Amino acid sequence: MTRTAISPRLATRTFSSGLTFAVAATGVLSLRLACVVRESRAPRRGRAGDHGHTAPHGRHRREPGLRDYRSSDDDNGRWVGFPFREGDIVISTRSKSGTTWMQMICALLVLGTPDLPAPLTTISPWVDHRVEPVADVLARLEAQRHRRFVKTHTPLDGLPLDPRATYVVVARSPLDMAVSLYHQGANIDRRRLRELTGEPEPTTPGPPRPDLHAWLVAWTERETTPQESLDSLVGVLHHVTDAWRRREAGEVDVLLVHYADLLADLEGEMRRVAAALGITVVEDRWPALVEAATFASMRARSADLTPDTLGVLRSKEAFFRRGGSGAGREVLSADELARYDARVRALAPPEVVAWLDR
Repeated sequence: MTRTAISPRLATRTFSSGLTFAVAATGVLSLRLACVVRESRAPRRGRAGDHGHTAPHGRHRREPGLRDYRSSDDDNGRWVGFPFREGDIVISTRSKSGTTWMQMICALLVLGTPDLPAPLTTISPWVDHRVEPVADVLARLEAQRHRRFVKTHTPLDGLPLDPRATYVVVARSPLDMAVSLYHQGANIDRRRLRELTGEPEPTTPGPPRPDLHAWLVAWTERETTPQESLDSLVGVLHHVTDAWRRREAGEVDVLLVHYADLLADLEGEMRRVAAALGITVVEDRWPALVEAATFASMRARSADLTPDTLGVLRSKEAFFRRGGSGAGREVLSADELARYDARVRALAPPEVVAWLDR
């Protein structure tokens, strides 16, 4: 694969070879993408957002060879038939792992200015999210004339892998991701979310919410699968390990970015991302672009940058809560950390563990 230098507004490349948001038993928000086994479950009725590229009962078609990740408000079947263009950027992350941060970085690099022409989620939509008709999402992307960058929380084994695209996978220490996920649980308007996805109101109140320590211990020990809960420890490690292996095999253009590296050297990481994407930025523009990507600047612009145009979040400012590293290890005891570390080593290759859990 060879890349050509491009302007910040247009990218071309030449290749040498042709949430779901659910309240679990603990009462805390989790993003659960459930795999649907067709033979074992009755068809669901179509719900809000089941528009375009659908099969009977509002189901989206499956592409052969892709793993199914589906929930009441998130469906990777919406990627079926996605009209890729040369240079498309697919940002694939777990929840609370730097998704919006990378979307903003890509916006700054592609557009070449901190002054975005529309809210970030409008420019860079979440393709899998069923709260908006997929036909509307695709129409908006079709109208874009700059290089496109889209968001997904689906691992690469659930996405069509197109040689014209670059897949940017951002990851974070699983414990830090989990702490952020716990705190975001209090910021979700679940009634509004159920309204958008067509889910029924609960008939009985849920259990009381556990404190952070109890919830985090349970999160580290939970036995599940990626299809049942992508935001579990098992799901996080699967997402990163799958991307790592595909990058090493060279089967698709994958760029791995660590949240901690963005915190430690934002400008250096932005320059690395630009180089990987083949984007040339005029040197005197870098200071303004880097400043616009700082956590403080993004929090100040939360109204335009928070991924919530439909009122699911109670507070857009609270979405940008802390932006740090190490919070998870501060919560657990030495014995609990030892059990966590042992489980991580059992679930992922050593090179992935060494890179990820820092």
